[in-house]
Amino acid sequence: MGLLGDRALLLPASATLVVADVHLGKPAAFRRGGVPVPEGTTAADLARLDALLDRTAARRLLILGDLLHAAAGREPETLGRVTRWRDRRPTLDVTLVRGNHDRRAGDPPAEWRVEVVDRFEPAPGLVCLHEPAPVEGAAVLAGHLHPSVTLQARGCEPMRAACFWLAPRVATLPAFGSFTGSRGVRPGRGDRVFAVGDGEVIDVSAMWG
Repeated sequence: MGLLGDRALLLPASATLVVADVHLGKPAAFRRGGVPVPEGTTAADLARLDALLDRTAARRLLILGDLLHAAAGREPETLGRVTRWRDRRPTLDVTLVRGNHDRRAGDPPAEWRVEVVDRFEPAPGLVCLHEPAPVEGAAVLAGHLHPSVTLQARGCEPMRAACFWLAPRVATLPAFGSFTGSRGVRPGRGDRVFAVGDGEVIDVSAMWG
């Protein structure tokens, strides 16, 4: 299992790239609600996915929930952009573990060719969910929390960074989408925490002993 600096994880044995909480269409949903937010995040996130897929040679993309943000974000421009991206990768298998936002937004359009499930087991003893929860006899990969930690170097202002949070039985991935908030987490003693930024993964576990 390899942690990647662009908020993704690679399962090499099955050539599977894992991301969580993409939230496509979130800016469009905000604009429809009268909130002026920047455009272009969908294109940027798809470009990041392309780069990761090319670099890792992954054959499957596994999304741990919240591919779509809301029904209001299903505007033609967003849907068409993703459809064209999908058409450029016809051999890529895409599986979505349905998240809370997906349940409200509805399943992806048929032309995206996305398998939608409530849980996924890419290997024996490994269970993929949207919301982090222990599963008896298995390790769990999940998203949902958008985990982040606050870092502070001597003489510098505090900085919040997205992170991978690896507890003994549950590993929580950072949100992949570039237009998402984050939630500060409080790791327990013995948890592993890896901050991500500028394409790097940094082990900051020592902050929690």
